[in-house]
Amino acid sequence: MTNQIAIWLGILLIGGMMLDYAVFGPEHLLFLSKKLYTFLDWLAFWR
Repeated sequence: MTNQIAIWLGILLIGGMMLDYAVFGPEHLLFLSKKLYTFLDWLAFWR
């Protein structure tokens, strides 16, 4: 992955989080963060 692709992916991710926060509020980000942590823990188990 080149630096340019990584920068664009980061911008899209942060922009999506900002849009989600503006439309739905902070509760969804907290829920998604908890689910992401659980998913990463599950992935680490299978590694």
